[in-house]
Amino acid sequence: MVISAEPLIYGLIFIAVLALVQGIYLTVFGKSISLNNRVNRRLEMLEKGAGREQVLEQLRKEMSQHMSSRSIPLYAILADKAQKANIAFTPGQLIMVMAVLTVVAFFLLTVGTGASMVIRIVLSVVMGVGAVYVWVNNTAKKRLAMIEEQLPEAVELMVRSLRVGHPFSSALQIVAKEVPDPLGTEMGVISDEAAYGRDVGEALKHMAERIDMQDLRFLAVAVTIQQTSGGNLAEILDGLAKVVRSRFKLFRRVKAITAEAKWSGMFLSVFPIVALVMINVIQPNYYDDVKQTAYFIPACLIVAAFLVANVFVMRMLVNIKV
Repeated sequence: MVISAEPLIYGLIFIAVLALVQGIYLTVFGKSISLNNRVNRRLEMLEKGAGREQVLEQLRKEMSQHMSSRSIPLYAILADKAQKANIAFTPGQLIMVMAVLTVVAFFLLTVGTGASMVIRIVLSVVMGVGAVYVWVNNTAKKRLAMIEEQLPEAVELMVRSLRVGHPFSSALQIVAKEVPDPLGTEMGVISDEAAYGRDVGEALKHMAERIDMQDLRFLAVAVTIQQTSGGNLAEILDGLAKVVRSRFKLFRRVKAITAEAKWSGMFLSVFPIVALVMINVIQPNYYDDVKQTAYFIPACLIVAAFLVANVFVMRMLVNIKV
């Protein structure tokens, strides 16, 4: 019995292509673009000598370029994720990266496997486009999770600044200097926009809609209400910080409680596919006795339908909104 190593090689090539995406991104934009950088990207750009207006223009361009390019064929499926991830690549550069990764994947498949030309072309396109999509999706999830975690501390920092007598614009500047990325740069952009005359409540609302985060919408509504009807903004934001922190703790608790169910659902969804692949690799003739029967194709379709339904049902069972 001979077990083919090609499925493993395909997986290793995809991982290599996925790692290459991050390598290209860091090479082009430097370490300041990474989410875990201690000094936020806006401050680093200012320290390098760029003007405040120039930095604001560059950051605003990066924050809006993907949603304005949704008309590009097939790019619409990536635009929303890229917008939330705040990918600094332009849409054209991102498509170019897909093309480069497709060529690299084709070369690696040619060297490492004996697949036919058609299979290599199809797999290289899937790996090139799929690696970029997986990378952008993971970056978006990581960035949104970090913003959710940073937001209560940023709001509490605003509260302390307001209570010592600073205006809200100064509180925003303090948050922009003290909070690391990704929230530090976002607040820095709002601070700069406010300095150039844009309404702070409108800027916060635009950021909340662009990132699609409920907690930021609460912050924008609180600031807008205070601007129109007055009130103690420090007390309002203090209550908001407590609500956001409690909600975040509850979310973490729910995530811990449902972790076992999520892994069970993932295992039940993936195991049949893995078992099918392993059966075909270890015993290619396993289904020869039943392939020619009239019930083989309908049975395969029914099993596939149950597998797809299983994925959706498992996601619904463990997808608890907080």
